[in-house]
Amino acid sequence: MPSWRQVTAVCIGFFGALVGVIGVAYAMVSVPDVNLAAKAQNNVYYWADGTPMIATGGENSVNRQIITIDEIPKAMQDAVVSAENKTFWSDKGVDPMGITRAIYNMARGGETQGGSTITQQYVKNTRLDQQQTFSRKFKELFISIKVGATMKKSDIMAGYLNTSYFGRGAYGIQAAARTYYGVNAIQLKPSQCAFLAALLKGPTYFDPAGNTDVDPTATPANNLKNSKERWAWILDQEVKDGKMTAADRAKITAYPMPQAPKKNAQMAGQIGYLVELAKHYVLNNKVLTDDQLTQGGYQIYTTFQKPKVDALEAAVKKVQKQYIKPGGTHMDNGEDVDKFVQFGGASVNPKDGAIEAIYGGTDYTKHFTNNADETGAQVGSTFKPFVLAAAMTDGVRDPKLGADQSDDSRQKVSPDSVFSGKNKQQIMDYNGKPWLNNDGQPWFQPNDDGDNLPRVTLREALDKSLNAPFVQLGVDVGTDRVYQAALKAGLVPSASNALKDYKNSATYSIGTSSPSAIRMAGAYATFDNHGEQNDPYSVSKVLHQGENVYQHKAKTKVAFDANVADTITGMLTDVIKKGTGTTAQLPDGRPAAGKTGTTDDNKSAWFDGYTPQLSTSIVMYRRDDQTHIDKKTGKALNNPFLKMYGTGGAAKIHGNSFPAQIWKDYMSVALKGQPQTAFEKPSGDVGEVVYGNVKSPTPPPTATTPTAPVTTPMTTPPTTPPTSPSWTPPTNPTPSDTPTTPCFPWDTNCNNTGSPTPTGTSTTPGNGPPTKHTKGPGG
Repeated sequence: MPSWRQVTAVCIGFFGALVGVIGVAYAMVSVPDVNLAAKAQNNVYYWADGTPMIATGGENSVNRQIITIDEIPKAMQDAVVSAENKTFWSDKGVDPMGITRAIYNMARGGETQGGSTITQQYVKNTRLDQQQTFSRKFKELFISIKVGATMKKSDIMAGYLNTSYFGRGAYGIQAAARTYYGVNAIQLKPSQCAFLAALLKGPTYFDPAGNTDVDPTATPANNLKNSKERWAWILDQEVKDGKMTAADRAKITAYPMPQAPKKNAQMAGQIGYLVELAKHYVLNNKVLTDDQLTQGGYQIYTTFQKPKVDALEAAVKKVQKQYIKPGGTHMDNGEDVDKFVQFGGASVNPKDGAIEAIYGGTDYTKHFTNNADETGAQVGSTFKPFVLAAAMTDGVRDPKLGADQSDDSRQKVSPDSVFSGKNKQQIMDYNGKPWLNNDGQPWFQPNDDGDNLPRVTLREALDKSLNAPFVQLGVDVGTDRVYQAALKAGLVPSASNALKDYKNSATYSIGTSSPSAIRMAGAYATFDNHGEQNDPYSVSKVLHQGENVYQHKAKTKVAFDANVADTITGMLTDVIKKGTGTTAQLPDGRPAAGKTGTTDDNKSAWFDGYTPQLSTSIVMYRRDDQTHIDKKTGKALNNPFLKMYGTGGAAKIHGNSFPAQIWKDYMSVALKGQPQTAFEKPSGDVGEVVYGNVKSPTPPPTATTPTAPVTTPMTTPPTTPPTSPSWTPPTNPTPSDTPTTPCFPWDTNCNNTGSPTPTGTSTTPGNGPPTKHTKGPGG
């Protein structure tokens, strides 16, 4: 055992060495240079072919102006001190407890935490290397100590406020004052200073304009709430800290709402949507942090193909120019039904999930929501293939057993299975008893336009987009299994898309949820790819100073048996050949599969389809996407989806109309020059013929839902989304005194001269549908 003298000698030697290391480390670091920190680099985004798309993210090197402490109002300094570091003017510049926590977290392999003093934050802001590593944190500690010991507090405060990021590309207090309030920093009022100080908590969550491109939960409404609460708290803290009198605080009652964001002109058209989608991808997948991305210097290679992006935009613009004429051309009950019309779309490579094109909206600098992402538009009957996938993979339940059944107790379903296609068909539970809604009432499912067919196969039901058979099939299988099939295909639940709302919801199977166009294109790509699923992605690789920091790697999963996927593809091919999707037939006879979707009260319409090379989803809806604030409550209003009766001169909008036309025009160009490839045929039967809620010729043991009569039918509530009836051609006014009905690509009532074939029925152009609006899901 060593003696106490040996132990003492070792300890003295250890601490002497430690002091020496600390002394060397302290001597080797230098204080930050604010001007060097301003020299951050651009991020360069590239098209899929490697050509540059845009240099952006380097607004920090332009939107920054270094100012002196005399040009920074005292109210701003007070707000920051009260909010961030109350002991700033007296402390040594470092927080020992904060440093201890950071070192402890790093030692455990957890995330490091930012410095907890203004001095430490200033040092962090000026470091071009934003990697959260132990060595960087260790070096910043010594820089902070040296800054605290050698720099004046006023210089540290000026440096901190000149290098802090306030969001919207604004680095430094001068840029922030100009960006949010259009004034110089010295002109900021105390209330505005408190607002800007709140942004230092994180502009992603405290800018009332919202930052859903970084985090879907950072909506304008949520951010406005966060900002108001922190703004008020900072003002109260200033009173508590003696920086503001209670009387002056009492005078500040109105929240200082900042200016709306101004978009970079370089981001006009589709470019901004593409950049934001790629940015969203690298942040969500933790390829880069927000700090790293805003610091710049990255080369981001996307999957977007410029010819396809241009072709998709051109297809949308063609329809808009020809039919959508806001300003009073098409009216319905005094409403301009061409106002607020929006389109969205996405194209995905079925082999690996690469997003090759999107249409996000009319112009990123004017329309701030990416319509290729989640918009809240219900998908309607485009959801039905997931019901089929569940029925063919899991099967319908045995009516003699309990609700929760193993796969061995179920019967997999053939596409030739027979169900009732009657209008207002009563829906039965899987065990033959009437299905009851949450109010304990039976359910009678209508078909759009009253289609009434006593017996139909699932093939026929899909062709005609009948609702009743698919609602019954979904109940027989179980909507929980339908939900799981949708997830396997590639759909992702969120707080707002209602994918998880499958419990005790018969109409779930006909598309009451609202996934994005990107995800719908990706999910249909799973059927296209013989049941193999790839998550859609928009970034193939990321470089920094020539070094590869990210390379996309495919993670293909088997979602469905190839025979199931190919069977569904064959059924969707028939939809375009002879069903509700005939408008989407490609002019060169190229094989294509797809499905129409229309929702309750005509509030959205979809067409999702694919060829062996490309899967594309198109959505159309009406909604005012501008943020409106309730003057009484100060809260952001929720803008509803609007009806599309009469839009574009059409009685009703269906998936087979404008969405299918856009899909066809785009795919014709996008696939030009590519070989015509046939879909693979199923290798065999996927299940047995099941007689659902109809009598079988000879009752088999697999019958699942015997019918029980109910005397009083109910009407369908307005939350049910509808099927596509035959398309009613739009009516557009012409320069002549006598209105005529023009021929449309989806109109089968035209003669060879290009004029409508007389039907004996006339309508008044621009007055919407001549008959009563018909509700019901599908499309």
